[in-house]
Formats: sequence, C-alpha cells, structure tokens
Amino acid sequence: MHKMLQTVWAVIHDGKIEPLERITLPEGAKVMVTLLADKDEPQFWLCASEVSLADVWENDEDDIYAELLQR
Repeated sequence: MHKMLQTVWAVIHDGKIEPLERITLPEGAKVMVTLLADKDEPQFWLCASEVSLADVWENDEDDIYAELLQR
C-alpha cells in the first residue's frame, strides 16, 4: 500500500478540525494532525527553513567564488 504525506491547512470549528480544502480520503481513515497555533506560525517557518538555508549558504563551492572575488 502506497502512503502519501500531504499537508493541508485547517481551522477549528465547534471543536472539530475542518480542512480548508477538499480532502479525498475514505470515511474512517486515520490521519496524523500537527497543531500549529497562529501565533506560533512565524517561529515554525523560521525553524523549518533554517536547515535548508544553512545547506545553501554553508558549502565548499561558495569558498571558490569568494577566492575568485578576492583576486
């Protein structure tokens, strides 16, 4: 069985989680929900992007360009 990871935005309405877009899953399907309050969203994206930015900015290839610029 192929399992797919999909992220969707949702809101809490009358104590129930309601997706903001249509999700096609069979009735009774089990899902994992990660709660992210509005006030926590900026910090979440900052932490999530930190690893990717480090990979982009901290690499040996940039040292070559830095050396060329100093000539």
